[in-house]
Amino acid sequence: MSLIPSFFGGHRSNIFDPFSLDIWDPLEGFPITNPPSSVRETSAFANARIDWKETPEAHVFKVDVPGIKKEEVKVEVEEGRILQISGERSKEQEEKNDKWHRMERSSGKFVRRFRLPENVKMEEIKAAMENGVLTVTVPKEEEKKPEVKAIDISG
Repeated sequence: MSLIPSFFGGHRSNIFDPFSLDIWDPLEGFPITNPPSSVRETSAFANARIDWKETPEAHVFKVDVPGIKKEEVKVEVEEGRILQISGERSKEQEEKNDKWHRMERSSGKFVRRFRLPENVKMEEIKAAMENGVLTVTVPKEEEKKPEVKAIDISG
């Protein structure tokens, strides 16, 4: 899998990754001075950052979810080998007398979906959360090496 550098925002994008089912957000990184609160709530945390690496034994997904409890995250496998990672960070309660000077931490829902390759063991997927990082491990089936049979040459 090769990552394509993005011209917008300076981060890498997997726009040409055939396994990615990410929803493209055309407003990502676009400065909007005062978007409606409904937009802020649904898109602020929409793109949880994910690393996906393949080892000889497994596909490993690491998701940054700081401040989210494991009960607020779901890892699901859908028909067609679709891995879906979703969750929600609740908005902090605002007290009537509070005066906010800055609010940079995002809240809202996120959903990331990936089509897994055919060589994975769907029934053995494991997930663990530690220090704000969710790790999903998808074991791979052992590669079947082609059997080589020697043929006797007569004559």
